[in-house]
Amino acid sequence: MIRLSNVTKTYGNTNGKGKSIHALNDADLTINGGEIFGIIGKSGAGKSTMLKLIGLLERPDSGKIEILGKDISNIGSGEANAVKKQMGTVFQGFNLLMQRNVKRNIAFPLELIHAEKQYINQRVCELMRLVDLSDKSKNYPAQLSGGQKQRVAIARALAANPKILLCDEPTSALDSFTTKEILKLLKDINAELGITIIIITHETAVIKAITNSMAVLCEGRVVETGKTHDILKNPQHAMTKLLLEV
Repeated sequence: MIRLSNVTKTYGNTNGKGKSIHALNDADLTINGGEIFGIIGKSGAGKSTMLKLIGLLERPDSGKIEILGKDISNIGSGEANAVKKQMGTVFQGFNLLMQRNVKRNIAFPLELIHAEKQYINQRVCELMRLVDLSDKSKNYPAQLSGGQKQRVAIARALAANPKILLCDEPTSALDSFTTKEILKLLKDINAELGITIIIITHETAVIKAITNSMAVLCEGRVVETGKTHDILKNPQHAMTKLLLEV
């Protein structure tokens, strides 16, 4: 369970005119464990800020954020690191280490926590099978397609057995066919592992294809949230209708 209550995040003087920018303004959101949750909005709506706050990359100015039953709004660095270990992140640009092959890219998070070598090898083999890349273990990122790179990134994000997978525009750099493949993979991972998946996107097709629930952001506010099929069937807010082209 992830819950945001009256969360506000402001950046000061970032527009060069001495004015503050309210990236999030009294945002309320509930994400249930085990679901695939989509966060959609236009550029600048606050999607990335929300993901950074959930991922503990930034802290809110006010409000409360609960993750897995723990209030993370003002916890110390030690406790924050423990919560971070429960989360994996998939990035838009893959963020692979170019000097490492597929196997060593996936192993990297486990090496950072000094896992035993035998366990690392076992876990990496499991993950390569999961993302259908067992035959690419010795390939380097430069030798992979965009879809294959994203599969490596997903496997790496899952290496330490997180309970939450954060996906930052995971398909925006991919063509439509590869997008469908990656979304199917994420859906299969959710079904097999029961992991909570949060996807931020500006693509309506992604929301429609994979999410159970969704939230619409507009100018830093959550303007609509609920089950995806309900919102698709009967959108209430003007921004939702615009994004869904209703």
